[in-house]
Amino acid sequence: MDNLSILIAGRAGDGIDKSSLIIGRILGQLGYNIYIYRDYPSIIRGGHTFSIIRCSVDKIAAHSDKVDVLIALNQDSIDFHKSRLTGGKSLIIYDSTSVKSDTGMAIPAGGIIKEAKALDLMRNSCMIGAMCRAIGIEKDILENVFRKDVPKETELNLKVAFRGFEEAKEFIKIEKSKQKSLPIITGSEAIGMGLIKGGLSAYISYPMTPSSGILHFLAGLQEEYALKVIHPENEIAVMLMALGFSYAGKKAAVGTSGGGFCLMTEGLSFSGMAELPIVVLLGQRPGPSTGLPTYTGQTELNFALSAGHGDFIRFVAAPGDTEEAYYWSAVSMNLAWKYQLPAIILCDKTLNEGACSFDVDSAGEIKVEAPLLWDKKGEYKRYQDTKTGISPLAFPSDENAIVKVNSYEHDESGITTEDTDLTVKMQDKRCRKAEYLLEELEQYETVKVYGDKNSSTALLFWGSNKGVCVEVGARLGLKVIQPIVFSPFPLKQFKEAFKGVKKIICVENNTFGQLADFLKRYGINVDHRILKYDGRPFSLDELEQKLKKIIT
Repeated sequence: MDNLSILIAGRAGDGIDKSSLIIGRILGQLGYNIYIYRDYPSIIRGGHTFSIIRCSVDKIAAHSDKVDVLIALNQDSIDFHKSRLTGGKSLIIYDSTSVKSDTGMAIPAGGIIKEAKALDLMRNSCMIGAMCRAIGIEKDILENVFRKDVPKETELNLKVAFRGFEEAKEFIKIEKSKQKSLPIITGSEAIGMGLIKGGLSAYISYPMTPSSGILHFLAGLQEEYALKVIHPENEIAVMLMALGFSYAGKKAAVGTSGGGFCLMTEGLSFSGMAELPIVVLLGQRPGPSTGLPTYTGQTELNFALSAGHGDFIRFVAAPGDTEEAYYWSAVSMNLAWKYQLPAIILCDKTLNEGACSFDVDSAGEIKVEAPLLWDKKGEYKRYQDTKTGISPLAFPSDENAIVKVNSYEHDESGITTEDTDLTVKMQDKRCRKAEYLLEELEQYETVKVYGDKNSSTALLFWGSNKGVCVEVGARLGLKVIQPIVFSPFPLKQFKEAFKGVKKIICVENNTFGQLADFLKRYGINVDHRILKYDGRPFSLDELEQKLKKIIT
């Protein structure tokens, strides 16, 4: 079996998310690549929630509408999802104490819980045990994963899981793959690891879905990596505190979403004028306003490119999977400090909260450089005019250095000025950095090409649509193109990727097609736009159907 999809569903509060990770790690122990899609409402308890766990011998980062196994913890789970079953070798595993079904494998999870004097939440452990038996996974693999991933009430959870195992019967047999087992991590965890790789000292954030996971992950690593992880009272404080760390010579990053980023824009402009490096993790979600706070979207490309007042240089990137999230988080930190500018990483729920197999060796070599530091000779000028526009850095603790940062226009020493010649000189100095940054970006793979590289039809995407576009594009024989960096835009690499292309189809999760509109300024016109803005990502089946209507 090369592919298997399992859907587990229940009420919000039933532990569906944790269960999906455990299922993914059980399947991962067999050597399969894993992708997990999570769907949940913004209410904490009571609403319907589900996860789809897909395993494959191939690298994957997308889900299918069709599933092979449905694990139902309540009646809604069957009513909402039974149409997804593939038929033939498909199976429903349900809790017979709370679900009625004419077909499937009945597991008296509620009764088992009562018998074991366990919490109702542990029904999911019981159903996972039943699933293992049903698809031919040995008990020892189940136990190994539980002992590693269920730190609380481990023995009781195992007891319940084994009872579920005993109640079930083998339905299909999933064989072990010959591939090595890889860790399964979320995009948020990959981003956090990348920031640490880039030298992170402080992470400051006000929790907002879908970026909250980064905060929680890094908070758990404070002692191990000597991090400062801080949750201030609002997003304005978040940005200003992070810039304070930067001023003191400490690499800082912030995490937020649309409404929070809006509050940060004055601080972002301050970063541009004062040349204080900062990394911003911008978790996009459908809008406008609060929109769908627990769902996904690609709604803020325009915002990231233009946020703030006045003209200033920024770095903007949109990774598409966990390896890229890890890699570009580290690179963004490095570039922010090398060029002394704000760096924005665009992400979303699909990337941040989706979990998949992670291969650090395929992420690429990460180069972390020390920033340009003051040589401690002569008078220190914070904004010294240089050929590259990059001024040597000094920090308040440095002897004989007066480090003056200024949100006003200023001279090389940081003294406020309104002189016309100085104004032009200092703005030109700041903007000069873009030329050298763009030149350096030629060393990076800022635009990637997949699929049939000789095809005259290009499937263009950005961000978290990578998994679905790469897989479907390969099936349909299309050239698949992924721009990762948007500011400064690597036009040379982009045009190289489009050589031989006669038709461009652009896939985005927003209403108007922000990438397609962005490309118009460079004289690149998209022929077809496939847009989805209901808060859910494209499934493989959905995108394939839409593409077939265009290319046939």
